[in-house]
Amino acid sequence: MSPAHGTPAASSDESRRRMRSQRQRDTAPEIALRSELHRRGLRYFVDRQPLPTLRRRADIVFPGRRVAVFVDGCYWHGCPVHGTTPRSNGEWWKAKLAANRTRDRETDRRLEEAGWEVVRVWEHEDPVEAADRVAAAFAGGGPQPEPAAGA
Repeated sequence: MSPAHGTPAASSDESRRRMRSQRQRDTAPEIALRSELHRRGLRYFVDRQPLPTLRRRADIVFPGRRVAVFVDGCYWHGCPVHGTTPRSNGEWWKAKLAANRTRDRETDRRLEEAGWEVVRVWEHEDPVEAADRVAAAFAGGGPQPEPAAGA
């Protein structure tokens, strides 16, 4: 483990390369969703802190409407359909991914308490359907349920 962060060493050079190459923003699913929202005439901020007191960033933010959109990767956020846990350092990854999900729920709670609407989109979702949910939240249609598993 890395003494500074408690992170285990990569199990291979290939794993190290793959993890380092993961984009934190401007992923293909984010861009597809943003393109669809822009096509519909919706304008937004990208990779922005919705609240100054919240040390977390949303992928798409509509500050005037208080809507925060998170495009969650299936691996990093534990998609019930596509999420997996690596075999190497499995216990560490299991705890890490569980902590990510806990942080997501805490983020949702804090934003909702501050009057924001949170829309969570899985990376595998159809961008048009995801944009429908975001547009409904933008229009003030109330909280938008996540789609059923596998959608």
